[in-house]
Amino acid sequence: MRHIKENPFDLNEESLFLSQNILGMKQNLSIQNNIYYVGVNDRRKPLFENMWTLPYGVSYNSYLIVDDDTVTLVDTVDVAFFEEFMKKIHSIIGDRKIDYLIINHMEPDHSGSFGLFHHFYPDIVVVGNKLTFGMVEGYYGTFGKRHLVTDGDILDLGHHKLHFVMTPMIHWPETMMTYDENSGMLFSGDAFGAFGALNGGFVDSHIDLSYFDDEMTRYYAAIVGKYGSPVQRALEKLRNVDIKMICSTHGPVWSGENVSRIVGKYDRMSRYDTDKGVVIAYATMYGHTEEMAEAIAAELVAKGVNPVKMYDVTRTDSSYILRDIFKYKGLILGCPTYCGQIYPDMEALMEKISVREIKNHYLGFFGSFTWAGAAVRRISKWTEGVKMELIGPPVEMKQAMDDKDEEKAMLLADEMSDHLNSI
Repeated sequence: MRHIKENPFDLNEESLFLSQNILGMKQNLSIQNNIYYVGVNDRRKPLFENMWTLPYGVSYNSYLIVDDDTVTLVDTVDVAFFEEFMKKIHSIIGDRKIDYLIINHMEPDHSGSFGLFHHFYPDIVVVGNKLTFGMVEGYYGTFGKRHLVTDGDILDLGHHKLHFVMTPMIHWPETMMTYDENSGMLFSGDAFGAFGALNGGFVDSHIDLSYFDDEMTRYYAAIVGKYGSPVQRALEKLRNVDIKMICSTHGPVWSGENVSRIVGKYDRMSRYDTDKGVVIAYATMYGHTEEMAEAIAAELVAKGVNPVKMYDVTRTDSSYILRDIFKYKGLILGCPTYCGQIYPDMEALMEKISVREIKNHYLGFFGSFTWAGAAVRRISKWTEGVKMELIGPPVEMKQAMDDKDEEKAMLLADEMSDHLNSI
């Protein structure tokens, strides 16, 4: 007999916070067409997925569709923000029931409030695909009513008519998107999302977007980057959909000209299409390997390559390095030998590159050692499993850089610049 989790939420309305202060919340949450933003901002969490740094915070976005006869919620939020989430919902609908909960993505930063939410709305119909429901039970135990949807299904709410698009592996197997025919809004799950809290608003035209472009690229590189082919399949399904707004689960609501721009950005990233430029990622213990990295960078710039992005892998969160690898065509890796192996932080970055199956790049590498070289040999072995074009012979330096080492480094930089300048 399968073990079913007991409901851990032994709550009642009097013991929690469904009180007059919830109804007293005054905030403009309307997007348009009786669709409301009920998401929250998290400026406390230091790491997303306990891996990726969050200098600007992150938002968990949820949306409420209020029709004449039905109320529908699209996704929930991280459980740590459940009280704020419920305050927003009650400020819009008061004690009115919610008829449907659409789960586009089951990752706990979005579904984490499900158990508490279901306690307050036990008769709600959960809308998802066949993989959604197994994950709901696995995380939160048994639940009540459900409505199974597949690709192309429609849920008629009255004024709003929702179309469902299955988008598996963006970036979990159960992921899907929901399109509202009436408003032209696409509720896209994690797709088209970005790191960064929403400061004072939620629609792109009402907030400062200065950091969101780079934070979307970093989010894609860290979270979605492995799944270029599934992203391409999803974009093909959306090709003829008239999208007026994109409502992701992280980052701004995209509208107007930003819609086509953001879709185009995803198209480029998922095809590993890049701009002219080079990322030099290196590790160094006593500065000698860094000296070679600096020499390579100087020669690249002298040959007309710009930008050149340099990162010490021991000091930089790898998501920033991955972000720029997704942006620029050239990649050069370098590190010292450490205990007969690749320097550990460089090896960790190389593993992340492999996992994301990054392709369509020019790749060069160099290394150093004091008494027995291993880094260059091991990086060379790693390159056999990646889909990048190798540029130049690798440079291996013993101890400090001499004139011959510098000459070899110049040759590596020159060959990289020749390839990039011919694009």
